[in-house]
Amino acid sequence: MRLSNKVAIITGAANGIGFAAAKRFAKEGAKVVIADFNESEGKLKEVELREEGYEALFVQVDVSNKDSVDRMVEQVLSTYGTIDILINNAGITRDAMLTKMKQNDFQRVLDVNLTGVFNCTQAVVPFMIEKGTGKIISTSSVSGVYGNIGQTNYAAAKAAIVGMTKTWAKELGRKGINVNAVAPGFTETNMVASVPEKVVDSMKAMIPLQRLGKPEDIANAYLFLASDESDYVNGTVLHVDGGIMM
Repeated sequence: MRLSNKVAIITGAANGIGFAAAKRFAKEGAKVVIADFNESEGKLKEVELREEGYEALFVQVDVSNKDSVDRMVEQVLSTYGTIDILINNAGITRDAMLTKMKQNDFQRVLDVNLTGVFNCTQAVVPFMIEKGTGKIISTSSVSGVYGNIGQTNYAAAKAAIVGMTKTWAKELGRKGINVNAVAPGFTETNMVASVPEKVVDSMKAMIPLQRLGKPEDIANAYLFLASDESDYVNGTVLHVDGGIMM
């Protein structure tokens, strides 16, 4: 198994891409930490994985709050004694055109999608440095690379993740830590479920593969970057978007 006995924290893992990653990692032998704000859903997913024979732990966390993140890391260390992998997957949207976007909605998306990545990474890095090894993968987006109408806040946060990833790759690579990002395209998650069918069809028409991504497609990219197979991959943004932007 590719992640045998590795301890992996996956934020936003109670649903969607995060849970697909948790399940994929568990199947590959990882001890999976389902780190999510949604306590009821997170506990259900912990039970689901455990009933399937996998090692899983739910920890409630608000990634935008440093104290909450520090408590989460302390709980993981007290349970498993180490942290090998961090997947910064948690994210939200509060879409609106620039002229109609509320200040609170702009700030909240940055707090979760950007500051949350900073908080979680800063909290786990000292333990990875001490071990001399670790894998950090953060979730950007094609919106962060190419922009997207109605997503000033989301695109800004996801673009900043690219910059942080490349900066951390330079800072931490010499410490034995690989830092990379994944940029999903349009993916079948709750975020897309509320989009009108007509709009979804127009999305598919723009994608050479003629379909939306599945959460498992993104989870597979996370798995590669978390495994030993990616030991010489550092500072990369892996696009998993069906070729929508080329």
